[in-house]
This record gives sequence, C-alpha cells and structure tokens, in this order.
Amino acid sequence: MSVFKQPRRRRAHLSGSGITHIQWHNPYMVAWWSAAFPGFGHLILNQYVRGVLLTLSEVLVNTLAHINDAMVYSFTGRFELAIEVLEPRWAYAYLLIYMLAMWDSYRSALQNNAHVQLAELENARLQPFYLGKMELHYLERKSPWKAAIFSFAFPGYGQLYNHRVGLGFYGMGWWLIYLTFSHFYTALLRLTQGQVAESTLTLNAHWLMFMPSVIGGSIYHAFDTAIEHNRLFKVEQLQYFREKYGSSRVTIFSENRVK
Repeated sequence: MSVFKQPRRRRAHLSGSGITHIQWHNPYMVAWWSAAFPGFGHLILNQYVRGVLLTLSEVLVNTLAHINDAMVYSFTGRFELAIEVLEPRWAYAYLLIYMLAMWDSYRSALQNNAHVQLAELENARLQPFYLGKMELHYLERKSPWKAAIFSFAFPGYGQLYNHRVGLGFYGMGWWLIYLTFSHFYTALLRLTQGQVAESTLTLNAHWLMFMPSVIGGSIYHAFDTAIEHNRLFKVEQLQYFREKYGSSRVTIFSENRVK
C-alpha cells in the first residue's frame, strides 16, 4: 500500500496570493511592533487574518475613543482637553485590544520559532515556482534595501516587491486613506510655500498620528521579508543540487588543491 507523504512542516508556500513563509523572529521585536500598531506583530509573523482584523480594530476603536486626539493634547500640555475629548467606554475597549495584540503576538512568536527549528530539521523540499491561472510567483534574489525604499516611497510597494499581493494592496489602500483624511500633501505644499500657520491648521492630527507607525512597520516588514526570501532561495538551490548531483563522483578540484 502506497502512502502519500506530505512534509509535516514547510518553511514556505507559494500560491496565487504570493509567498507565505515562516522564519525566526525576536519575540520582543514582534511585541514592540504590536505596541506601535496593534496587528503589525501578527503581520510580521505572516498571520494575515489576525493581523488585518487587529489593524482594522485599531483604527476603528482608536477613532471612536479619540485616542490620538487625546495624545496630541497631552503632548502639548493641554491635559484638560485630553480628558474631555477621550471617550471612556471605547478607551477601555482600545486598552483590551492593545494588550491582547501585544500578548498574542509575543506568544505566537515563541511558538513560531519552535516550528521554524523543527521545519529546518525536517528540511522539506521547497517549492521554487508557482504558475496559476491569474498569477505567477517564484523564489528569487531580492534587494532588502530596494524593498525598504519602495515601502518608504509608498507603504505597500515593498510588499508587492516581495510577492505579497493582498498585503501590498491592503497597505496601499490604507495609506491613501491616511493621506486623504490627514491632508498631509496639502499641508506639505503650504509648508514649502512658507505658510507655516496655514500648514499646521490644515493637518488632521488624528489621522496623521497613524502614519509614522504605518510607514515604519511597512519598511521593516519589507526589508526583513526580502532577507528571508534570499535565504529561502539559497536553501532551495542547495536542495536541488544535492538531489541532482549529490551522488555524483565528479569533482572540479582535487582534494590536494582544496585547503
């Protein structure tokens, strides 16, 4: 009786939506990105459903609780206005989401690292190429710096460069929302024209507060993913050549010449 063997743990999976992989992460770094923007830690771990739902919850509950507005008033010393604008019911919900995102991403990172070690020991054959009806994906050498620069220019571009189609367009869509509601480009134009006061009044602080974490998280994710894709590319090449030429006795250099 033939038994169809499947690898118990794979390090990467190529599909129509892109390249999904597991890699070792510092749990504290993952938790830190969850603190910067709930859901980002899960996106770094390639847990996209949880990550997307948590990021949506962050934007929605933060807006209802006026967290960003209260933070801006606190930073400028207007504590009475910060207390007045804060909505307690939604603020408590935001605190629960915030703590849950940090704890779950840290816990998931620990489990992820254990599975990474087991997957490397199993050394299952990597799939280097995917050809579907609507999309083409493959392992290739990438430039981490290009991925970072693309994400800096417009968050989401770096993810597209790394063959994460859904995440890339998700990031690009939200970045357009942040730009639109924060009036960032209009304020920047007035600032370059020397209209400092008008530029400040144009900005919407609530939506502007989301943007530093978003662009920072996008840059880090794109840079880190490109590095891991390069490693997976090398591993797949090594697996292929070992399978094809591992039993060959042909040598290029004699043992005496190899030092």
